Amino acid sequence: MFSIFKRPKKLEKILTKIELPKWANYSTYPSFNLTPEKLTKIFREADSGNIYNQMELFEEMEEKDPHLFSQLQTRKNAVVGLNWEIMAFSEDEKDKEIAEFVKDVIKNIKDFDNSLLDLLDAIGKGISFLEINWKLDNGYLKIENLTYIHPKHFFWEDEKLKIVTKDNLTGLNINEIQENKIIIHKYKASSGHESRAGLLRIVAWMYLFKNYTLKDWVTFIEKYGMPILLGKYDEGSSEQDKEALIEALINIGTDSAGIINGNTNINVIDNDKKTSADIFEKMARFCDEQISKAILGQTLTSDSGGSYAQSKTHNEVRRDLVSADCKALATTIKEYLIKPIVVLNFGEEYKIPDFVFDFEETEDLLKTAEIYSKLKNELGLNIDNEHLYEKFKIPKPETHNENIKILKENYKKQNNSKKIDNLIEELKGNSIASFKEGLNIFNDEIDKAKNLNEIKELFQDENKLNKLLKKMNNAFQKESLKGGLILSNLIGRYEDE
Repeated sequence: MFSIFKRPKKLEKILTKIELPKWANYSTYPSFNLTPEKLTKIFREADSGNIYNQMELFEEMEEKDPHLFSQLQTRKNAVVGLNWEIMAFSEDEKDKEIAEFVKDVIKNIKDFDNSLLDLLDAIGKGISFLEINWKLDNGYLKIENLTYIHPKHFFWEDEKLKIVTKDNLTGLNINEIQENKIIIHKYKASSGHESRAGLLRIVAWMYLFKNYTLKDWVTFIEKYGMPILLGKYDEGSSEQDKEALIEALINIGTDSAGIINGNTNINVIDNDKKTSADIFEKMARFCDEQISKAILGQTLTSDSGGSYAQSKTHNEVRRDLVSADCKALATTIKEYLIKPIVVLNFGEEYKIPDFVFDFEETEDLLKTAEIYSKLKNELGLNIDNEHLYEKFKIPKPETHNENIKILKENYKKQNNSKKIDNLIEELKGNSIASFKEGLNIFNDEIDKAKNLNEIKELFQDENKLNKLLKKMNNAFQKESLKGGLILSNLIGRYEDE
């Protein structure tokens, strides 16, 4: 039994869940009446280490802005949607055993994909936290689930990260909590303090400007979206007639129907403010485009407009972001999840397996295979087979030929294909020529006959008929020899392919 089980206090600390204050479960809604002054104040608080209001604001921004939410989800799902695997540190049997154990533990974590999504919350907020809930299972420490901890429970004091718990409302140094209890994933969109690293900090101003724009747009629609109804009354109209006219105007505006006195008039004045209304849509769209650029690195795959070629080019930028997200998340999982599993169950002396996302696409692998083919077969570069198995994620068989030619020469295949087509055409031509020569021999014998009776005698005389067929057969065999050589050439090329 590993030494962790001989230290009951440490084991108890690992198995004990972190209790958070209940009052922190409710939001203070800092986005209410958000102004540039209020936003600046929230950011200044975060710069001093108090990220409570900033993290609540970031949460509200995702909830209130559908475009912002969809862009962040696109970025996160691009990683979560990928397959992943656990790679042993080496081919050593013990390393393979540890890798299989780790793979089994992680695959049995409840809603592990959702936990990956929680970790990727760091893309927007800059940092994300998960608590590891351990359990004992047949003498091993395994993981029951991973619990998301809202970043607002954390703060920095004297450059030290602390967490607010139920028993310590003033903050507990994160290092004082069992080191194998919390997963910390960080994202760095810009250099500087970790409280300023999230993408939501960058797009917060666009969110604020868009929020102002939408409010003004709604006000504009309320004011100018419907025509103005102007009622006219005679100078001698009573107050009762005036009140009736006003009530009629209100009813017409809401119900599109009403009755008035015959002596009163109602004029409908249309508002042609379409040009003015466009400015609000342009501003809102501009803000959305800036948000898309910050999160996805481009706009064409998220917003309408742009050609397919442009969109494909821009998508390459997004793939670079996904690649970076995969590498960062894989590093976090290896350090904060896989390492504790290995250390607590096997010991610190063993090597840690890698967590790898299957990010290579089929199209990319084909291009990579062509590059390796040219390097190996055209330029004669020696490539280790072990590297090829690892590069293309191909399971290595127990028994295999090290000298096997793994990659074929595409250029040679193309040349052979053309030659084979030419040989087939040549073979067809030879077959027709041999048939014609045999037919000419037959025609010569027919031409020698003076009348129909001699032709009948030819077919009735077995000796003469055999001699004729033998001459024809010799003609076929002469051309068949050449055809056989061509055919054997084809068979040889086929076997080579």
